[in-house]
Amino acid sequence: MQTTRQWQTGAIGPEADLKIGEARIPDVSGTMIRVRTQAVSLNFRDRLVLESGMGLPLQFPFVPASDMAGVVEAVGPDVTRFKPGDRVISTFSPDWIEGRGPGTAHTPHYQTRGGFYPGVLSEHTVLSEEWFTLAPATLDAGEASTLPCAGLTAWFALIECGRLKAGEKVLVQGTGGVALFGLQIAKAHGAEVFITSGSTEKLERASALGADHLINRHDGDWVEQFYQLTGNYGADHVLEIVGGPHLGQALKAVAVNGRISVIGVFEGFDVSAPVAPLLLKAPVVQGITVGHRRALEDLVRAVDQTGLKPVVDRRYAFEELPEALDHLYRGPFGKVVIEF
Repeated sequence: MQTTRQWQTGAIGPEADLKIGEARIPDVSGTMIRVRTQAVSLNFRDRLVLESGMGLPLQFPFVPASDMAGVVEAVGPDVTRFKPGDRVISTFSPDWIEGRGPGTAHTPHYQTRGGFYPGVLSEHTVLSEEWFTLAPATLDAGEASTLPCAGLTAWFALIECGRLKAGEKVLVQGTGGVALFGLQIAKAHGAEVFITSGSTEKLERASALGADHLINRHDGDWVEQFYQLTGNYGADHVLEIVGGPHLGQALKAVAVNGRISVIGVFEGFDVSAPVAPLLLKAPVVQGITVGHRRALEDLVRAVDQTGLKPVVDRRYAFEELPEALDHLYRGPFGKVVIEF
């Protein structure tokens, strides 16, 4: 019997005891493929799942994290999409291939990796070929592992749903993984990008990535600064990454008939905002739940075509997960990656 090492915990919350354990590697059959993990990227969601469980029916021992890149080692006899040696990345929502998302009005879809389904912090996984897509040829494993959640979330908001056009104004909040992907994707499509942060140093780094306008939210009313920069026009697209009552600020900043993509929950899971700008500006307020596999495949092609390079703040070794999580808590510039 072959075994693999994995990070796991038997509980969530303060009593969570993350440790390296072992698990059996299942046999490869049917449409299953065995993937050797090379890198995993962490998301703010991983922290929330470990702290609260997010109401999900977690299976214990629970393996955290949802985004990985690896190499196919073996394939079942019915596999058609991959062959041994292929470089692959995970999909966040394995059951969502394209089109309308799964689930119903009564029971929205929440069957995702690193939550309802076990996570990816394991040296090997054996899963259906439908749970993966090819990795970009132009990225190393650490960079490629950042695409399934952070990269796809920004792509889905701006391109798949937002139909971003050259010359439009995009407002990006913060300098985390989704924010910097939003900046890079928007610039690759010819948009004018405005970015907010409370850190002058991070704003300077965002400028080096191509941000057109920098707004320090500690220098007075950042929305008023934004009005001045746009001649009171506002933003065609707002990536609302803060959440909670901050949605009200996004409604102030959005242009008439613009779009707000609600992504983050840093300030809480209950969003609130005044109704007047919502009615008078009539924007589209779009909730973004990452995206489907076909859009991830589109993103992979775009990355290879444009030369987009994900921003990795720091890379940690497999044994350094606690240190990597601490870095995530501090607020990285871009992504935190664990390499195997």
